[in-house]
Amino acid sequence: MSEHPVVAVAPERRLLELLTRTELDGLWISSPENLRYLSGFSDGRDAKLLLLKQSGTLYTDARYTVQAQEQSRYPAFIARPPATLDQAAPQVAGRRIGFEAEHLTVAQLADLKVHWDAELVETSGLIEGLRLVKSQAEIEQLRAAQAIADAAWSAVYHSIVPGVAEREIADALLYQIRQRGGTAAFDFTVASGPNGAKPHAGASERIIGENELVTVDFGAKLGGYHSDMTRTVGAGNPGQELRRLYRAVLEAEAAAIAAVKPGVRCADLDELARDILTSQGLGEAFAHSLGHGVGLAIHEGPWLRASSEDVLEPGMVVTIEPGMYLPGVGGVRIEDLLLVTPDGHEVLSQSPKAEL
Repeated sequence: MSEHPVVAVAPERRLLELLTRTELDGLWISSPENLRYLSGFSDGRDAKLLLLKQSGTLYTDARYTVQAQEQSRYPAFIARPPATLDQAAPQVAGRRIGFEAEHLTVAQLADLKVHWDAELVETSGLIEGLRLVKSQAEIEQLRAAQAIADAAWSAVYHSIVPGVAEREIADALLYQIRQRGGTAAFDFTVASGPNGAKPHAGASERIIGENELVTVDFGAKLGGYHSDMTRTVGAGNPGQELRRLYRAVLEAEAAAIAAVKPGVRCADLDELARDILTSQGLGEAFAHSLGHGVGLAIHEGPWLRASSEDVLEPGMVVTIEPGMYLPGVGGVRIEDLLLVTPDGHEVLSQSPKAEL
């Protein structure tokens, strides 16, 4: 069953300004997320979008005839390549057409060169830049996705006890999310004991042991938009050292969340959390960046990392997720989803954190 779009964004003015600034006559969109953002069509993996300054055409195949009519803001041409490229050829002839370098394969670019008499220009991050600041409709969709995740966590977290398999917890969360109309935002991680040292451990058949930490990273997807949240809990009665590690990550997360507001450099937020963990001897154990944007993609800009040049603006939705990972011992990650507001921030993830 295809997913009917809940949010369709129509940034014509911003798009026209973008094309003018980059001296392009049009864009050939192949990123599924960018295609959905611009057209409303939800099956972007099986479609392309040609945008010119005054028009647009969605290209997909006959499996999506009805869906394209229902969802797309632009008229659809139903065919398979090379017929789609031949149909577009007169529209692009003699023009400068940008293509998405990160999303178009080498073979697909070769096909464009064969069928089009156009100047093809490599682009990077153009539509992603438009997606950084969310519309009010997008914010409400993200809020709804996170509410589903919070409700699922409330129904499941009491069952994270010794003797239960990691996979059982992941399956229970997915069931609860589906019961509320969502789908999985990504492959969930339920990492107990030594598995916690793997940031993307997934969920195995390992049985949760006595007195361990268990890290659960999951989210719901609704109308194409994602939520993302991580909680680390104690199974049984973790010892003092594990509690110390947990409290260090919790302190780093709280400090970074408190600092979120418009005008703050994302690199500075990463440094703030990293310095707190470093002061407690855990700097090298913090093996990833502090966070990222969330929207139609589970990982998108802005990027909260040391090398980032991004600056927070109202309407951005980001994660704050410091962590530490010690091989043979385990790990801790605590993650919340935040909306940047005009005067600060709103924490969208409402699930309580463990008290260890």
